[in-house]
Amino acid sequence: MAGTRAGPSNLALAILGVVVLLSAIFAVVAERVHADHSSTPRASGLPASVSTDVANLMGLTALPSRAADDFVLTDQRGRTLPFASFKGRTVALEFMDPHCTDICPIVSQEFVDAYHDLGKSADKVVFVAVNVNRFHTSVAAMSTYSEAHLLSTIPTWHFFTGSVKALAAVWHAYKIEVTAPGPNADIIHTSIVYFIDPNGRERYAAFPIDDHTAKGTAFLPATQIGTWGSGIAAVLKDLSD
Repeated sequence: MAGTRAGPSNLALAILGVVVLLSAIFAVVAERVHADHSSTPRASGLPASVSTDVANLMGLTALPSRAADDFVLTDQRGRTLPFASFKGRTVALEFMDPHCTDICPIVSQEFVDAYHDLGKSADKVVFVAVNVNRFHTSVAAMSTYSEAHLLSTIPTWHFFTGSVKALAAVWHAYKIEVTAPGPNADIIHTSIVYFIDPNGRERYAAFPIDDHTAKGTAFLPATQIGTWGSGIAAVLKDLSD
């Protein structure tokens, strides 16, 4: 038996019904996604000065209080210093590639913003990065990167480097995974900020993020970079007070 074909008016009504149904489904999905995001539970043990939204953006996590591993490396000014020499001040510790064109420049901007957000508390804080690029370990490379990304405007900025053996020991101590495709490629590495209190103990960790354009260029909206900066500053202030 041949089926009957719907007339034009019936077909239009059928299409309209499908559109309405799909719109309703999308609205429910969007509402659930929004609800899931807004109801993300706050991790325990975080500073009250950091809002839940900012803490979630940063992936801020309280760490078991343990002594931060010491090391002795050379910074972008050619000064060889033990990490333990920063006791008495709060430290933001990151791991960066001086030839990076991906997430490292974004974190660098967040550090600069955090420094300005600290205001009078800035002299109680040290910003530190350890090199993850085994192909570029010279002090000059650390200095060039620091100048290019305005990190040298932070009086307490230190971009440490050393022999590959010495650097690898620090990566291992702080659980940093490093993959080096070649001397001209971005180094793939764990992106994490450790927050270390004036007693030299690890207290919090945050996990920087970025996004990419269709062409693969890394970026983060300026508002999020600013939010990260203020969040970093808030954690550092809390540990410094």
